[in-house]
Amino acid sequence: MTAEPTPQPPIPDDEGLPRRSFLQIAGYTAFGWIAGATGLTLLESPLNKLFEPVNQKVEELIFRPQKLIPEFPKSAIEPDQLIVNSFRGNPVIDLANFRLEVTGEVEKPLSLSLDAVRQLPYKSMVIRHVCVEGWAAIVEWGGVRLSDILQMAQPKSGARYVYFDSADGYFSSWDLASATHPQTLLAYEKNGAPIPLENGAPLRLASPLKLGYKQSKWVTRILVTNDFLRAPQNQQLMRGYWEDFGYEWYAGL
Repeated sequence: MTAEPTPQPPIPDDEGLPRRSFLQIAGYTAFGWIAGATGLTLLESPLNKLFEPVNQKVEELIFRPQKLIPEFPKSAIEPDQLIVNSFRGNPVIDLANFRLEVTGEVEKPLSLSLDAVRQLPYKSMVIRHVCVEGWAAIVEWGGVRLSDILQMAQPKSGARYVYFDSADGYFSSWDLASATHPQTLLAYEKNGAPIPLENGAPLRLASPLKLGYKQSKWVTRILVTNDFLRAPQNQQLMRGYWEDFGYEWYAGL
């Protein structure tokens, strides 16, 4: 990773919202029924660590890599429902010199300017963004399919995971199949206009496949790997900022 984040306790967002129980959206994930049956908040309980490997396998079996998720008409867009969550505040980004780096287990590493990204085939979609805090918003995202960028970089045969570095130090990782799904975008438009900085400009992940904390904002680097990364000081797995606090890694909808 470009900069390894120092683990910190979970922090509230800048709207002052408390973190809501996972039970509010438990029905969206493969093991939501466990939360309902036990009355536990999976993301904060030891049960999550116990079931996470099983959950991942179940969701991988359920997932169909090329199956499209039904989208919404533009009339369904909820422009005021997308809440801005803060990690470390909005980063300062030099757009004129911005580069999207694609490295790791690829045949052709990339360093793309914003203009080069925008010249790739355009895709827009109206989908529901679901936050682990219990709220959701229907949003139109526009940008480039992540699969087009990864195809340019040509992941090697053993590649399994894709990490995303953000300009604010946030990081997360996805399975390669979800990253190359045709509805996984690196978006630069929101509701037909350029994405505001607070929503992740110039580039952010957008997909109907994953919960909101997997959809990194301010993406600056894509790292393709064969295995999960490990912290050099203690060899603990590094799967993502919130995931390393116990949030579900797969986080499929």
